[in-house]
Amino acid sequence: MNKIFIFIILLITVKSMSQNLNEIRYFDNQTELNGLITSNTEKNKPAVLILPAWMGIDNEAKKAALDLANRGYLAMIADIYGKGNIPTNIDEARKITTFYKSDYKAYQNRIQIALETLIADGANPDKIVIIGYCFGGTGALEAARGNLNVKGVVSIHGNLTDGLNRNNTIKPQILIENGADDEMVTQEDILNFMKEMKQTEAVWQFNNYGNCKHTFTNPDSKDYNEKMSKKSWLDTVEFIDNLIK
Repeated sequence: MNKIFIFIILLITVKSMSQNLNEIRYFDNQTELNGLITSNTEKNKPAVLILPAWMGIDNEAKKAALDLANRGYLAMIADIYGKGNIPTNIDEARKITTFYKSDYKAYQNRIQIALETLIADGANPDKIVIIGYCFGGTGALEAARGNLNVKGVVSIHGNLTDGLNRNNTIKPQILIENGADDEMVTQEDILNFMKEMKQTEAVWQFNNYGNCKHTFTNPDSKDYNEKMSKKSWLDTVEFIDNLIK
């Protein structure tokens, strides 16, 4: 009887530690947005907003959300594109991401709406970090440039784009996680980014991961580097913990 009782307690404990992802619908005026949010929606929790790569919500973003939930964070994966606008191929993805990279204010606006939704569903508004992958990494950096009300951002193999002479200050702390062999990020991009950080007196860190190409953290990519992917995730979690845990 005692063994059965202990087994039931362990089963309940394991179940309580696991999290699910639930659909969350929200709006930008008339545009319907469909994200995912972890099931631990108690009030006033430290939280992480995840911006997915250019094909939209994928397995990498889902895995990150669930891992963060099991670490005690509320996590939401944003929908940037909106219902009916999810790309089905690379050409469609390139077209829609080019729009948001060109109109960074529209990108910042969609991120802001996701933040408001996350707060409405239980996030502590003073304890939020944004992380993003690829196109989402570009968005995370744009969130910092827009001085959205978050403690910090993590750009995971995102494009650095050009933010020179745009801001006097950047308030959120910044962690850039870059593949050292990423052909999409040039040395000029990196130098301009560093100039921007100096201009804005930002608190920032740039991690270059050796022997890594663009999508080195994604197990579904040919560029996947398992060792460095695990290392970069530990760096991400440490950054988040230091800011909002």
